[in-house]
Amino acid sequence: MSRLALVTGGTRGIGEAISVRLKTAGYLVAANYASNDAKARDFSKEFDIPVYKFDVADFDACKTAIESIRTDFGHDIDILINNAGITRDNTIHNMTPECWHKVMETNLGSCFNLSRNVIGTMRANNFGRIVNIGSINGQAGQYGQVNYAASKSGIHGFTKALAQEGARHNITANAIAPGYIATDMVRAVPERVLEKIVAKIPVGRLGSADEVARGVEFLVADDAGFITGSTLSINGGQHMY
Repeated sequence: MSRLALVTGGTRGIGEAISVRLKTAGYLVAANYASNDAKARDFSKEFDIPVYKFDVADFDACKTAIESIRTDFGHDIDILINNAGITRDNTIHNMTPECWHKVMETNLGSCFNLSRNVIGTMRANNFGRIVNIGSINGQAGQYGQVNYAASKSGIHGFTKALAQEGARHNITANAIAPGYIATDMVRAVPERVLEKIVAKIPVGRLGSADEVARGVEFLVADDAGFITGSTLSINGGQHMY
């Protein structure tokens, strides 16, 4: 039977590319989304991928959704892609506690909420693949994003610790740190600002969502079991370390 993958934030942008690439590769896919019902319906209809609306920052909502997915597919979740994320940008002297906590709970807290709710069956089945989507800004920092950068940096530490815990059970945990990808959010940046961003990328262009999805496909494969605790940077050479 095919492996079952859950992709959070899986109906738009990078998440959509991941969901579609895994479906095309033969995996069973369930895609989570937060609020855009119309987009989720269109996505599900176009790609024949079931969608599940729940708040990844809510532990109990995650638990209920995973139980529903398991029932609907008749299959445990083998692959978890923690992709969902938000921004609430501001300099720290203007940032509200609400904006800090919301970003941390959604971006980093969700990794715990989802991983905690699938790890039991992964251990029982002696197989699991967890990929957490970090960011170049979690590696290098970014002005006006102390909340976002902290949440994404936290993902990298979370991933390394989880990898150590899962290794003996054939559960790998890896992270991907995308650079600037040509999603709707990045395309909305003013042209002059975008030109300055691209000028700092050695390959001279923005990345594509499918290039990130290709990295995910590589890491979740059955024969990728010796790769764990790693961060794969997909950023066109913009940040190397």
